[in-house]
Amino acid sequence: MNSQIKTKEIYLAGGCFWGTEHFFKQVRGVISTEVGYANGNKENPTYEEVCQHNTGFAETVHVVYDPEQITLEKLLDLYFLTIDPTSKDRQGGDIGNQYRTGIYYTDSADQAAIQAALQRLQQRYTASLAIETGPLQNFYSAETYHQDYLDKNPSGYCHIRPELFRLAREANPYVKPSDDTLKKRLTPTQYAVTQRGATEHAFDNEYWDEHREGIYVDITTGEPLFTSLDKFDSGCGWPSFSRPIDTARIEEKTDLSHGMRRIEVRSKGGEAHLGHVFDDGPVAKGGLRYCINSAALRFIPKEEMKRAGYGKYLHLFEKGGK
Repeated sequence: MNSQIKTKEIYLAGGCFWGTEHFFKQVRGVISTEVGYANGNKENPTYEEVCQHNTGFAETVHVVYDPEQITLEKLLDLYFLTIDPTSKDRQGGDIGNQYRTGIYYTDSADQAAIQAALQRLQQRYTASLAIETGPLQNFYSAETYHQDYLDKNPSGYCHIRPELFRLAREANPYVKPSDDTLKKRLTPTQYAVTQRGATEHAFDNEYWDEHREGIYVDITTGEPLFTSLDKFDSGCGWPSFSRPIDTARIEEKTDLSHGMRRIEVRSKGGEAHLGHVFDDGPVAKGGLRYCINSAALRFIPKEEMKRAGYGKYLHLFEKGGK
């Protein structure tokens, strides 16, 4: 598969940036997010300075996305769900010009799509919209403790309704490509394993002896499935894991092929064959062994996770596990 993703970016101010960032991190197609201060009148402002209301900065989220997975129009429609678009310098209980709403672009070609989205939105309101729009003038990254705040503080303050985070996760579902498309995207081995249930050779596959920290994602969808935290050397010659990141992302089915009775493991989102699960894993890790084909996975080293769009899973390594 082509690992080079041509990304685009947009800067969205939607009140307190903690919640706005957390919302967009849930959306499939968003590669990375960063909170910071946009379109102000000084260099390198601090949070305390921004809160004094005289720097002109807006709390803003830098959203990098894959336009092949999600459009700017879709991102803006989702953004509108998180704000009161007619409220000036206020969102939720937060008041001040740093909490104003705004859409800032770096590509002038995006201006037409932004204006069209705002026109559609205006038709739903009698009051005038208060969303500031225009080119990005400047942007300074916020302090480290603000980044990924709600991942690190799940019960922290957020002005966005909790049910909207679930909506964000479901707003841009993966649609399985045609068989011909998959044949073009995948190598012959990846296609045979994921779409035809083949098994690659033991000790002759990409990740059986991989020991770096990182995550393993579905080769067909990019959805995170396993981490190195749960990987162990089973001696079988295939990558072995004691558990998935989230059991809701996999499906287990009875497999009676080859005169055996086994439990097949498939990715729920991509409907891809991954391997099998056995009950001969380490007892201390739960007793299971997810024996997975390397060809069904793509490994992303820990140091590349944020750049590749998986920064929201770094907290798993900081805490030493789930």
